[in-house]
Amino acid sequence: MTSASLGCTTARRRVIEANGVRLHFLDAGIAGAPVLLFLHGGAAHAHWFDAVTPRFTDRYHVVSLDQRGHGQSEWPRPPAYATTDFAADLLALLDIEGWRRVVLIGHSMGGHNALSFSAWHPERVQALVVVDSRPAIPDDRLTLMHQRGERPLRLHPTVSDAVAAFRLLPRETVADRALLAHMAEEGVVQRDGGWVYRFDPASNRDRQPVDAWTLLHRITAPTLIVRGELSPVLPRPMAERMRQAIPNTSLVEIPGAYHHLVLDTPAAFGDALDAFLTRV
Repeated sequence: MTSASLGCTTARRRVIEANGVRLHFLDAGIAGAPVLLFLHGGAAHAHWFDAVTPRFTDRYHVVSLDQRGHGQSEWPRPPAYATTDFAADLLALLDIEGWRRVVLIGHSMGGHNALSFSAWHPERVQALVVVDSRPAIPDDRLTLMHQRGERPLRLHPTVSDAVAAFRLLPRETVADRALLAHMAEEGVVQRDGGWVYRFDPASNRDRQPVDAWTLLHRITAPTLIVRGELSPVLPRPMAERMRQAIPNTSLVEIPGAYHHLVLDTPAAFGDALDAFLTRV
């Protein structure tokens, strides 16, 4: 992997204001073509898909969003991190940009938000791709998330120290080290005399996810569920249950990949996405 091969090298960095929050996104590809809208997971950012997006820019309008409180998007004050808040931002983005329908592709938290949005606004979703994401967060895991959100961001003396300390959550990964370093570099910012990660701790502390199991039957878009073979987040039986609950859904498992499969095996994920888009 080289930096020149990453999607952000050719994407425009754009900002809109939606629901009183400035939202940043990477914008590439062909204006007027079908829109692929990528949504990252919790404590991540728009660059999570940089190794995936380049193969689609010759046919699609490719957008990767920094969701509220993440990346270069604004931190809402007071904190507002319910699933309904994330979905409202998506609807505002679509309306501001004049996109009647989009293909939603969400990983982890982004997959949860994409599932919910697709159920609440089925007329705006052309197709849905859920990447190693579960419809609901168990109470014990949500409690741990809220507790993590009470911790202040760690201040690193240099950008090199911040990059060296970067870890995924869950930590298991087979991703290219250069790609992980890129995630770290794009995920830090200078503040208060040091370097911190670009996400609002309140996005964990005040997260209010819905139970999307109750919504799945309302999704009308053709749907692809993608799970990593080795992922602890979306076990195969749960993925099968989701496939049965959502009409017109297929399931793909990426061999050798963990939860962060868009980093672990971007080519294999891109193949699965490409095949799905060709069908729909």
